[in-house]
Amino acid sequence: MSALAKVPEPQHTGLLKFLSAAFYAASSFFIIVVNKTILTNYRFPSYMFLGIGQMATTIIILFAAKMNKTVHFQDFDRSVLVKIFPLPLLYVGNHITGLASTKNLSLPMFTVLRKFTILMTMIMEARILGKSFPNRLIYSVLAIVFGALVAASSDLAFDAESYLFILLNDVFTAASGVFTKKKLGVEGLGKYGILFYNAFIIVIPTLLASVFTGDLHKAISYEYWFNAAFVSCFLISCIMGFVLMYSIVLCSHYNSALTTTVVGAIKNVAVAYVGMFVGGDYLFSWTNFLGLNICMSGGLVYSYLIFHSSKPSQCNERGIKENQDELKISLLEDSTEEFLVKFPSNIPDE
Repeated sequence: MSALAKVPEPQHTGLLKFLSAAFYAASSFFIIVVNKTILTNYRFPSYMFLGIGQMATTIIILFAAKMNKTVHFQDFDRSVLVKIFPLPLLYVGNHITGLASTKNLSLPMFTVLRKFTILMTMIMEARILGKSFPNRLIYSVLAIVFGALVAASSDLAFDAESYLFILLNDVFTAASGVFTKKKLGVEGLGKYGILFYNAFIIVIPTLLASVFTGDLHKAISYEYWFNAAFVSCFLISCIMGFVLMYSIVLCSHYNSALTTTVVGAIKNVAVAYVGMFVGGDYLFSWTNFLGLNICMSGGLVYSYLIFHSSKPSQCNERGIKENQDELKISLLEDSTEEFLVKFPSNIPDE
């Protein structure tokens, strides 16, 4: 009966896939706007402290939910560290580099350079998960990268430090998405365990790093802590940090790491064009504008190919049928073996 383990996992409904993807897109869009307001408009000096606030909020919310038995995940022991590694490292890297890159980079350029996450996710899925992709999908990704390079080449607001941070953020985001998909199936963790222990394991080291670098002192000494508007934005960012991480895990649960990345690309289309009219930090140039449009067009084509190919195809149906046939054959062989063992006299003599 071991052949039963080969039965394909049941597919989630299209509605759940779409709703989880839309939830992630909305959360990601909103937190970018809030974080940029805090770090740019209010000139908050510590993106690391903001990340700590988001991690602490995640811990508090999930711990309270676990105590109320609203959610369930494994209690902490040594096995948790083995099960969840290397997600905490990728989590803190994603948080810190993402917040750092938002500080001095315009919204359109931020979203353009984030397109490299798609290429990196494809590479990591091919390497780590052994997936392969059709040529037309690869070409669309190259078009996205080409458009991003064209747009970035004439960025009049060029900031080498921000560019470095956002490229590192792309790497961490891609790796986090791929490994999150792998860890979702680990017994005892699940969606909530991944979120809780990611934040729980790395919040203290991050806090210590903030203390030793003087980052915490700058955050505490910030002049607008008694400003109601700033405090409201800060609290919203902390809550949205939890919501965003939950939406990413939820989208990865119902979809794939690559689909989650594609959803981010679709969301970035809206962010980039809104950023041209809102925020006042986009410096127009025709080369930059052309690159943006190439990049966004490639993203839309890429998204279409991904979602179109995700529909049940004849190839997929044939694969499922073959798996079912294999299962039937395996079960038949097991039944035949059992019959021969019980009734050996029924074997005809030659």
